[in-house]
Amino acid sequence: MAEPGRVPGRTQGHRQGYAGTWPPREAARAGGIAPSGFTAWPSLLAKLREWVRAEAGAGRLLPWVPVAFGAGIAFYFAADHEPATSVTAVAAIGFCAAAFLLRRQKVFPIAVMIAAMAAGFAVATSKTARVAHGVLARPMYSVSLSGFVETRDIRERTDRFVLRVAQMESPRGQTKLERVRLSVRKGAAPAVGSFVELKARLQPPLAPLRPGSYDFGRDMYFAGIGASGFVTGVIKAVEQPPDSGGLVLRYAAFMQGLRDAIDARIRMTLDADQRAIATALLTGRRDAITTPVNDAMFISGLGHVLSISGYHMAVVAGVVFFAVRALLALIPALTVSFPIKKWSAAAAFAAAAFYLLLSGAEVATQRSFFMTAVVLIAVMVDRRAVTFRTLAVAAMIVLTIAPEALVHPSFQMSFAATLGLVALVQIGMPRLFASPDDSTTARVALWGGREIMTLALASLVAGLATTPYAAFHFHRVTPYGVVANLAAMPVVSAVVMPAGLLGLLAMPFGLDGVFWRIMGAGIDWMIVVTQWVAAFPGAIGRMAAFGIGPPKGVDRPWSPAVPGDSEAESNIARPVDATPAEADQQAEE
Repeated sequence: MAEPGRVPGRTQGHRQGYAGTWPPREAARAGGIAPSGFTAWPSLLAKLREWVRAEAGAGRLLPWVPVAFGAGIAFYFAADHEPATSVTAVAAIGFCAAAFLLRRQKVFPIAVMIAAMAAGFAVATSKTARVAHGVLARPMYSVSLSGFVETRDIRERTDRFVLRVAQMESPRGQTKLERVRLSVRKGAAPAVGSFVELKARLQPPLAPLRPGSYDFGRDMYFAGIGASGFVTGVIKAVEQPPDSGGLVLRYAAFMQGLRDAIDARIRMTLDADQRAIATALLTGRRDAITTPVNDAMFISGLGHVLSISGYHMAVVAGVVFFAVRALLALIPALTVSFPIKKWSAAAAFAAAAFYLLLSGAEVATQRSFFMTAVVLIAVMVDRRAVTFRTLAVAAMIVLTIAPEALVHPSFQMSFAATLGLVALVQIGMPRLFASPDDSTTARVALWGGREIMTLALASLVAGLATTPYAAFHFHRVTPYGVVANLAAMPVVSAVVMPAGLLGLLAMPFGLDGVFWRIMGAGIDWMIVVTQWVAAFPGAIGRMAAFGIGPPKGVDRPWSPAVPGDSEAESNIARPVDATPAEADQQAEE
């Protein structure tokens, strides 16, 4: 008679009770959570553990600190309402102290990451509290304003300037604003540093036109601007203002005068798009470029040339560094007895700082300067310059000074491209060119093949790294960007930018005309390349807009718009055939 719980005719090895499981426990232990037959799973897990231990090792933790710091800033901008500044500061200090106390424990890397996230959250919160100012909530008409002109932009259709408000009179109430950005007919913008009186119509900062799109209000808030609008009457200049405006305003007026002088000298030699692009590369003004050329630049993938960023800083610093070092090398006594490499790095640092001030010191340009400065300082202190640590230090400096840059496309695209290039220099290039001197690679390198390969790889890596961000923010991709960069960037690097720098140096002596002509010839080549590539089939790679999540209501300092206020939206043009990014830009203008 069979025993209870056994099946007759089965051997002992296959005995199963009525409450047994399938498959047998032994089979479950052998396969784990991997699919049946997936024998590479243990080796993959072992490899992942090895990578994690390597990244947590000595000297490998620093590059991850700005990642965690940025994650904390991202959590801040994702909050539904403004956090308490004191609570976030105390929490950040507590987590940092805990990480310090755990520095000899195995959990130290995790503690550092948590502390960095808390610090990023606290820094973003404190920055918002530090720049707090009034923001207009409803449109206002016939507002009397008086104050100092801080900045001025000469645009294609209209001019625009930022007014630091000294006095504000409105029939609607006691609203007080610190700064407003006003549009005026072309050629009527007052000079920077002047004290003016005017009447204007003001509107609240423009809210995103769709969930997840560009937030004009947030950027205006961190720039200290509480409203935008346009002048409705005559602008009256006051000869004797109530005060001088301060040292910062006098400096802004001096730099604006210098930019105007450079533009006037370029205008004497170049015209049309040549002059507009030359002025954009040297002073940061890029609003006078004609629409066809501007569109072709972005379609071909060369739009980054028009925005002063890391590339321009690297070219300026590199040209000055190698020129100064070559001149000093002509004197044998200096070469033998003095560190001319460090002297050259110091000269390049000074040139980059001057370029930062000349171009207007926008957030993107500041970020580029910090990255370049970290590299040059590394050269001056005998440290390796192009490393992941250098990039991490630059990222920490930028995010600490301007945490709002994290959500801006220029920050994301710039650091993504730089990260890809650093990885190429440190990892890809040594493996690619590690070969005997008598190899085919060495013979090709003698004919410039290595330089062409390096430029092609750099363009490809930078393009691939920035493609996801361009698709998200601008809803377009540049399928032929590598072709355009290979054809145009050598000329920009070797002709256009060096000629521009030499033109700036020759201006005080009146010998700058020849350098502007050389610069114009290089710009002509760049325009030809952009129009040629933009005419390729499929060059206009439009992407459907996609967001990061469903819309939600938020209560933040830069979101003061009143629901249902159609008055504020009545003047917004939304072209039907434009992408969301283009509609945003036209509405902002």
